[in-house]
Order: sequence, then C-alpha cells, then structure tokens
Amino acid sequence: MKSFKEVTEIIHGIDAIQYLQRFKDKRACIVTDATMIKLKIVDNIAEIFEKNGMNYEVFSEVEPDPSFGVVYKGLNHIIKNKPQVLIAVGGGSAIDAAKAIMYFCIKIKEELMDTHEIPKPFFVAIPTTSGTGSEVTAYSVITDKEKNIKIPIIDYLMVPDVAILDPEFTKTIPPHITADTGIDILTHCVEAYVAKNASDFTDALAEKSTAQVFQYLLTAYRDGYNMEAREKLHNASCMAGIAFTNAGLGINHSMAHSLGSYFKIPHGRSNAILMPYIIAFNSKKRDNEGYNHAGVKYAQLAKHIGLPASTVEIGVLSLIEAIKVMKKVMKIPATIKEAGVDRVSFMNALEEISGMSFKDICTSGNPKEVTKEDIRNIYLEAYDG
Repeated sequence: MKSFKEVTEIIHGIDAIQYLQRFKDKRACIVTDATMIKLKIVDNIAEIFEKNGMNYEVFSEVEPDPSFGVVYKGLNHIIKNKPQVLIAVGGGSAIDAAKAIMYFCIKIKEELMDTHEIPKPFFVAIPTTSGTGSEVTAYSVITDKEKNIKIPIIDYLMVPDVAILDPEFTKTIPPHITADTGIDILTHCVEAYVAKNASDFTDALAEKSTAQVFQYLLTAYRDGYNMEAREKLHNASCMAGIAFTNAGLGINHSMAHSLGSYFKIPHGRSNAILMPYIIAFNSKKRDNEGYNHAGVKYAQLAKHIGLPASTVEIGVLSLIEAIKVMKKVMKIPATIKEAGVDRVSFMNALEEISGMSFKDICTSGNPKEVTKEDIRNIYLEAYDG
C-alpha cells in the first residue's frame, strides 16, 4: 500500500507575490538571509505589508546550510513575537530553516498541552531559486556544525500552507547557481522516479519535471532574464519536490549530504557529481548480469525525454551521457577531484563519509539495497572517474 499527499496551495506565475495582499492587520515574521536583504527582495514583501497595515519583524540570520543554532534563534524570535503569519523567503536554506523553526514551534506547543501561548503561524514559502522544491516538501536539512553532518528532518508538520512561485524573483540568479540548483531539480526527478515508494502519481510529476529541466535549464543558464525558462524551471522544481516527498529519495542524496557537508561543496553540485555513477550502480543487478527494475525505469525516463532507448542498456547509457553533457556545458565538475578535493583529504575522510551516507535517512528509499562498502566504492569511482 502506498499513499500520495499534497497539502500546500501553490500560487504561481508572474506577480504571484500579490497573493500577500490578502493579509491585513496581522503580525508577521519574515525568515530570510542577508543576501535577500541586500538584493532588496524582502522590500517587495515589506511594501505590500506596510500598505495593508501588517506589523512585521525580519529574522535574517539564516546562513547557507543552516545550523541548529540558527533554528533555535529563529524559534526564540517566534516565541517572543508570536506572529500570525510566517513568511520564508530565499533559497533552500532559508525555507529549510523556516520549516525547522515551524517544526519545533509545533512540538513545543504540543508539549505545552496546546495552551495557545505559541500560536501556529500560517506558513508561506517564497522560493527565490529553482532547485530544492522545499516549498512543498516534508523535508528540512539542518547542519550539525559540531559534528559536521547534515541531518534531514522529515515531518508533514512543517510543510508550508502556501507556496508562491513567482519567477520574477529568480531572474537575477547568477549562472553558476542556476546550474547547481537546476541540476538539483533533475536529481530529485531521477531519484523519485526509481525510489521504493514511486507510484503513477509521482512518476507523472517526475517525467514532466525532467522534460522541463532538459528543455529549459540551459536556456536559463545562458540567459537569466528569459522568463519563460525561469518560470518553467520554477514549476519543475516544485513538481519534483512533490514527487520526491511522496516517493522518497536514495543514495544520491545520502552521499551528497555527506560529501557536501564534509568538503563544503554546494548541495546541487554534490548531487550532480555523483548522479551518473549512482545511476550506473542502481541500474544493474547485484551480480552485474543484466538490468534490474530501476534500470528499466531509467530507460523509460530516457525514452520519455526523447533520448535513444531501444534497449534498457541504451536507455540507461543515454540518460547518463545526457546528464554528463549538460554538466559539461554548465561547467559543473565531472568528478570529486575536479571539485577541488585533494586525494589525501578525500582518502582520510572516505570511511567517515561512507558511514554517514549509509546511515542517512534517504538511503532507505534507494531502489537497490546497498552496503557501506558499495557506497565507499561509488565514492572512489566518483573521485577521479
């Protein structure tokens, strides 16, 4: 038995931000980062709120790969100000931080036996990058800075009530971030398509999202002001988020969490480096004689987007090569070595990151059973190709 759930209302298209006009005479908290302040993106929201008599506070201490320390600061901010509306503005880090704040806010409220001392705010997520899909998922990834590990939290308690997908907020994203976040969409699609809990519903979203990534990512990379490409990528990111929050992920994300956290490689780039090697691993039977169900599905996905797929082998290889070509065009490293990790540091960390990846919660969704040794061998292959 499987289930499919989507609880977030999605407001999308040019000027979708005007949805915020409906909030009047309430208290709000905007969770964001310093970059959103600097780029004056938060000003767009503040202007709407000020016209409508909204009292608002801005919590802008979110950092890349947000830590539990930042989450606790944000939680104290919520407890102190008791907002009726919580707005998360930014990339995956800002939205993940806001979701974790919401999660702990609800947990504390439950522990207080629902005394209403901490009201649950109405939660709106406004992504400014196209990649994480965090605005519709039950996932939040928070970093334990002391242990240098990323810890996924999975709970529908923190899913936003509304996601606002306004492509205008994405047009100034620089090409290298467009590349990293765009390839993250593709990783979500590919992993959701073969994950253990994949279904007809998640497959449809993954197929559509994959097609839009292949059609529009390179256009957005080359011309950030092409609003058709920006809108299609923004929508693809959201659809992929719905797909993987229902279907699950796999070792691509498990390994990217550990690799990225340990060597400070952006999450999307970590996923992109590992993806071809993981598709190759997942598609083969354990004895490497023939292709398994995941291999068949990879080939189906390749065929869906118009790649050669007359046999399962050709389909799998086509998908891998198409991803490699896309990465090369966008100057994404093909290997861990190309990402700037020296061999000595990598070998010294190999056992630790392999163990972390094996224990990562995303590993349970992988279509093929894996051992720590399997993960170690994939890392070794991905180091220098």
